[in-house]
Amino acid sequence: MSTDVTRTERVEARIAPDVLAVVRRAAEIEGRSLSDFLVGAAQEAARRTIEQTQIIRLSIEEQQRFASLLLDPPALSPAMARAAKAHKKLIISRR
Repeated sequence: MSTDVTRTERVEARIAPDVLAVVRRAAEIEGRSLSDFLVGAAQEAARRTIEQTQIIRLSIEEQQRFASLLLDPPALSPAMARAAKAHKKLIISRR
């Protein structure tokens, strides 16, 4: 975490004494202030949460199936073919 950042916002939170003791100890171990440790931990947790919603993780088998379907897609169902035709007609008629 950059120490050159100007901090202008304040966040308050209530924390159980036993949890605070653990967090203080972890901050001491890392040689950081309690505030810096909490901000860093919150930022890392937020980054992980955002990443988990934006990145699709597939097993090797799933990756192979995905690539296979991209390279050789199945035939469209009749309903999908009609929808594609209607979409194409709509788009071409607007040009």
